[in-house]
Amino acid sequence: MIDFPALAEIVTKSPSKIVMLVADGLGGLPHPETRKSELETASTPNLDRLAGVSACGLTTPVLPGVAPGSGPGHLGLFGYDPVKYLIGRGVLEALGIGVPVAPGEVAARGNFCTVDEDGVIVDRRAGRIASEESAALVEMLDTIDVPGVQASVYPVKDYRFVLKLTGEGLSDQVTETDPQRTGAKPQDVEAIAPEAAATAKAVNDFIREAWSMLAEQPKANMLTLRGFSLLPHLPSMVDRYLLDPAAIAAYPMYRGLASLLGMKVIPTGGTFADEVATLRERWDEHDFFYLHYKPADAAGEDGNFDAKVETLEELDRFIPEVLALEPDVFMVAGDHATPSIMAAHSWHPVPFLLHSKWTLGEGVEAFNERALGAGSLGRFPAEHIMLQALAHADKLTKFGP
Repeated sequence: MIDFPALAEIVTKSPSKIVMLVADGLGGLPHPETRKSELETASTPNLDRLAGVSACGLTTPVLPGVAPGSGPGHLGLFGYDPVKYLIGRGVLEALGIGVPVAPGEVAARGNFCTVDEDGVIVDRRAGRIASEESAALVEMLDTIDVPGVQASVYPVKDYRFVLKLTGEGLSDQVTETDPQRTGAKPQDVEAIAPEAAATAKAVNDFIREAWSMLAEQPKANMLTLRGFSLLPHLPSMVDRYLLDPAAIAAYPMYRGLASLLGMKVIPTGGTFADEVATLRERWDEHDFFYLHYKPADAAGEDGNFDAKVETLEELDRFIPEVLALEPDVFMVAGDHATPSIMAAHSWHPVPFLLHSKWTLGEGVEAFNERALGAGSLGRFPAEHIMLQALAHADKLTKFGP
């Protein structure tokens, strides 16, 4: 908990190293035919063995019953109250691709999508078009002229892009256009506060022009916008935890979040194999590493149970490489659950393990929701993970006399 009042009195530096591996969308639910979740179905011998010598449990990313986005889910993992420090997706995406966001500028996360002749969304991700295809569309959208506002559009990855608005008196207090489901039309942007009326009008003007430009595209014939946000100010992990933290993540949004928290973002390739290789190459430079694994979430959101099982098995094969570096604390966590049978983020508890010299095992025989729930950590707020990590890494002293 980065806001723990006595943290400054008990945190201390030490040479020990911490690795937090975040498997995006890690948690799942049982398949209705087999009654087994994706993790229970997958063959994960390395994670299973690790669970047997670790402290284990299930985390609640935000609050019971609340399905978080990736931003809030990750904030909790790093010890930030995800409600207090809520960050819009737009700023995270922008910073993640190296686009600076100045005070007063508003950024939004954009998706290309496919709509039918009635304007109803039939594919929220435009068939996951390739980055090369979407880059040309972004270049076209970047020419849109919005009166009184400079609208800049930047490619992110695949079907994703960033819209940044520059002008006087802009506000992020506007609604999103993405209905978060197929079978519905993109929504108009509305002002949540009176001072946001001009911003809402500017965004709606941009969308109308964009739809006209995209109308003849075979897949990406419309767009949605969400996560409107101004640049926030958050406590630094460097200052509060006395760490020298680094982030190794292929996807831009997670790099953006890490940079806001004070982590050094280390360039890496586009695969998890690249991330692990980067971890090995930069091992001597930092005492905290955040590794991000995306494929499990993507498969879950696609509603593809078998594909998510395969991504979890792929992740398992990398565990020995990370352990070979001999981190003093190694954690496997998830920012939220993405059950394939729901094809969406959910409110369900997320598997977690922590391995250190102080963990000798507690009878947990497998890395899955059912088995880990019997571990010594039980079900606890994800916000408490960092205190556990610091304690196991000998970076916390006694609290109180």
